[in-house]
Amino acid sequence: MISPAKILVLDDDPLIRKYVEKVLAHEGHHMVSVESGEAALARIAEEEFDLALIDLRMPGMGGMEVLGALRQRSPDTVVIVLTAHASLESSVEALRQGAHDYLFKPCKAVQLRESVRTALLKRRQALRRHRLLSQLEQSMTRNLEEIRVAAAEQTAAPHLTVTEPTEEQARFLQRGLLIVDFMRHVITLNGRLLELSPTEFDLLAYLVSEAPRVVSPQELVREVQGYESELWEARDTVRYHVYRIRRKIKAATGGQGAIRTVRGVGYTVEE
Repeated sequence: MISPAKILVLDDDPLIRKYVEKVLAHEGHHMVSVESGEAALARIAEEEFDLALIDLRMPGMGGMEVLGALRQRSPDTVVIVLTAHASLESSVEALRQGAHDYLFKPCKAVQLRESVRTALLKRRQALRRHRLLSQLEQSMTRNLEEIRVAAAEQTAAPHLTVTEPTEEQARFLQRGLLIVDFMRHVITLNGRLLELSPTEFDLLAYLVSEAPRVVSPQELVREVQGYESELWEARDTVRYHVYRIRRKIKAATGGQGAIRTVRGVGYTVEE
């Protein structure tokens, strides 16, 4: 059970602010809403927040500037970005700058509550690590070097991704105008959300991961659907799914291509 938190909501749309307030106040959180980046900075200067929900695109000061100010003034405040489908690339940049998550507007109440829950858990764990480090530093004696090693182990554990692929890199995959988000199981093309079935998502994501290599139909059936097939069967199966994906790309983008057929070999995605 997450304790009630103090949450800042920044969005220039009053309907979005009211919706977020209603959903999260029902969870017991204390809500503070503002309609502009300038107003958000004024509140940040006066008080501390456990979490902030920030709209990226607003008149005047944008959400990225507010995110940067929060990182400087209140680094323990966890940030969730509110975004439209067409600004997914901006959301990815916000994650690189320290945001915890992003939500498409309008988001479902269950998604909003879950994202806030995991963000507050992350904050609580970070504060615990900070307290532990402080206790270790206060108890320094002649074994100072050993304590420093222990503190480094405590603080390094959550950041093992410094030498491994980062969380953001593992979550997102980009090839040209295509962006795959494995956590939310969505793919966008040039900022347009593609309404894909689970199989279509897996197939397109696999092509993106293997690009620019051309992938045979039999490999696609084996890696995406999990079984071996004859060449003729694989061709028919993959051709059907590629046809449906291309139709959905056309519906979303007005005809922009993404999957290229290499006759007699297989498929790849355009760079």
